[in-house]
Amino acid sequence: MNETKRYGTFADFYPFYLSEHSNRTCRRLHFAGTTIGLICLIAAVTTGRLWYVLVGLGAGYLFAWIGHFFFERNRPATFTYPLYSFIGDWAMWRDILTGKIRL
Repeated sequence: MNETKRYGTFADFYPFYLSEHSNRTCRRLHFAGTTIGLICLIAAVTTGRLWYVLVGLGAGYLFAWIGHFFFERNRPATFTYPLYSFIGDWAMWRDILTGKIRL
């Protein structure tokens, strides 16, 4: 695709984001990476060791990209839509946690 679609709102973007995460293993890897990221953020806040934030971001993206490259077999939306993709990851994490999306 040569032309990148522009989304005016996150609500418009989220269905596209979910379509890029149809593989169950990819979603599981995203969920695990985001959970590790959250744990690292909490560790950074409680210990004052800010390097935990970097570890959390690294783990989150590593798990997600493994899911995309090896299971979903698509290019992560992060490369085209960095902010909306970051928000989408947390929205999908919430939806998995609440049972709205099956893991």
